[in-house]
Amino acid sequence: MSARLSDYDYSLPRELIAQQPLERREDSRMMVLGRAERKIEHRKFRELKSFLLPGDLLVLNDTRVLAARRFSNDGAVEFLFLERLGRTRWKCMVNPGRKMRVGAIVTVDGVCLHVEKITADGERIVSFDKEVDVYARGSMPLPPYINRAGDETDAACYQTVFAREPGAVAAPTAGLHFTSEILSEIPHTFVTLHVGPGTFLPVRSEDIAEHRMHAERFSISPEAADKINNAQGIVAVGTTAMRVLETATRNNKLLSRQVEPQSGTTDLFIYPPFTFRVVDALLTNFHLPRSTLLMLVSAFAGREFILRAYEEAIRERYRFYSYGDCMLIL
Repeated sequence: MSARLSDYDYSLPRELIAQQPLERREDSRMMVLGRAERKIEHRKFRELKSFLLPGDLLVLNDTRVLAARRFSNDGAVEFLFLERLGRTRWKCMVNPGRKMRVGAIVTVDGVCLHVEKITADGERIVSFDKEVDVYARGSMPLPPYINRAGDETDAACYQTVFAREPGAVAAPTAGLHFTSEILSEIPHTFVTLHVGPGTFLPVRSEDIAEHRMHAERFSISPEAADKINNAQGIVAVGTTAMRVLETATRNNKLLSRQVEPQSGTTDLFIYPPFTFRVVDALLTNFHLPRSTLLMLVSAFAGREFILRAYEEAIRERYRFYSYGDCMLIL
């Protein structure tokens, strides 16, 4: 197993980065990987149910994406509001950073915003002159590889149909393929992980073991824990659900599949080699080169097999990233 960042790289034609959602969520393609036999199949997402076994349980992330993207009144500064720290104080990301040094002042919704502090991660602690509902006029925080402004379509499409717990600044994209009808036909439960900005941050160290994940808030209800513990097989829908489940077993200090109800934060970084205790199968989208998410799926299916599958996905013209197609790893 490689711990070198350069071993998780691949070349992707830019035209394969999906810029728009499909008209119908369920029409996405689904590459199916058989880990045992190293087999690759090309199917449709709506065939998902046919690959599940009796007793399988889907575990999905029900976080709801906040309309956290805002601009200053003059349009010169973009904000991604991450966390409310007080009545008028917020933690946020800004672009361009050079305009937002300590002491800088801009207006948002006609209210003055002051930069109080720059954190070690480059985020800003800011304060408004009076209370502002930053989400009221916000837009969906589309990922940086979607090269357009968000619109009304994104308000619906960059949100899962089962989203209910507000708190994320990025969508759990594996869940975007589901319709309410498809989900109603498959046994499932929900956990929550509020996806943070760390999902877009690059790994900068060549030794990936030196990378540190941003902590993200998660929770597992008693009902979800009971369903998970009584399932024959667990299918994680997305890397966020995977991280919640594998975090939960490590928190109970037991070498078992048992999951207890809990809430807290996780900074679990899954990369090869990794011992999976809970998850038997994973539904996920295609991920960026050199990303922690590519390392996670490599830990689950094997780096060489994953990179071979990505090469085939490129040849077959799959759509990549958030609004793209998906992969089912069995």
